Amino acid sequence: MISVLIAPDSFKGTLSAAEVCDIAERAFKDTIKDVEIIKLPAADGGEGLCACFEGFAKGKRISASVSGVFGEKMTAEYFMLENSVAVVEMASCAGLVLAGDNKDPERATTLGVGELMLHAKENGAKSILLGLGGSATNDCGIGMATALGWRFLDENGNTVAPCGKSLSEIKKIIPPEKPFDLPVTAACDVENPLYGETGAAYVFAPQKGADEAAVIRLDSGLRSFAEIIRRDVGKDASLEKGAGAAGGMGAGAIAFINATLKKGIDIILDESGFDSIAKDCDLVVTGEGRLDFQSADGKVISGIAKRAKKLGKKVIAVCGCRGKGAEKILECGVSAMYFSEESEKPLAEIIPNCRENLYKAVCNAALNIKSLK
Repeated sequence: MISVLIAPDSFKGTLSAAEVCDIAERAFKDTIKDVEIIKLPAADGGEGLCACFEGFAKGKRISASVSGVFGEKMTAEYFMLENSVAVVEMASCAGLVLAGDNKDPERATTLGVGELMLHAKENGAKSILLGLGGSATNDCGIGMATALGWRFLDENGNTVAPCGKSLSEIKKIIPPEKPFDLPVTAACDVENPLYGETGAAYVFAPQKGADEAAVIRLDSGLRSFAEIIRRDVGKDASLEKGAGAAGGMGAGAIAFINATLKKGIDIILDESGFDSIAKDCDLVVTGEGRLDFQSADGKVISGIAKRAKKLGKKVIAVCGCRGKGAEKILECGVSAMYFSEESEKPLAEIIPNCRENLYKAVCNAALNIKSLK
């Protein structure tokens, strides 16, 4: 009997982490006669964080009407744990997937994120776990802060629109009369600073729809806004690890809600009891939609591989496609990689056969680990 722990991230744009678990379970059971499967859908702070907690913790989903990516009204959810911790995903209302074909980080806002936080507080939340990831935004959290009572003024004393293109216009920050007083832990999966070549705009804005000129404007806005934060708020979060997460939301969370930033995958692994589950397994299987050079830096795969390595467990990764620098993950403790697609393709081409192709990739992986029996 082989005991296998399946703990993947979601395959963004195609499959939820729970769906990946189910497909992998079927593939292993169809390939290996005597196999025990334990499923633990994971997340690192982006989309799927609530679903991840829902898989191992008691609580309930709560819906709220909030502002969407571009200010439109929509319904979003958060997960309220029995201990009154509200798990809030910014991707639920400010996510890149929600922007569809209209991606524009200069117009996108985190306003709805702040509205969700307020709704959670009004419903009895005692603290908040805020997932930073999967965002369409680059507003340094001014949308969220606006919902919580902060005011951002231009040189004429007018309130600016709470979006990325407004950052360079802000000349004064006025705090709310009553600050948001719940403890907030912000879960993120990157360590990028706020601005510069490795900052929010240059690294992440292009995938959110920014062209070269927009990237330069956004980075300039983040730089100038960081100075206003230092002067008016008395905090310098720009160089903190994770400040550039989610379009600068990391820095905004530190500055405006006094949040503590922590690696999302570490939170999940701690809260789910991963170590105690994995120690009795023969193999750990993880994965994500695209495995590339970023996967080794705080993503689900690297976090799981490092934990499993400490426990002396063999780890393999089964992913949607191979991106540039995928082999870097081998340094984290992953012993083998398998892919549904060997090269990157447009989502429209991947979606029709994504389930079948993942099933085949896991079957191939299972055949190669039969020696564990």
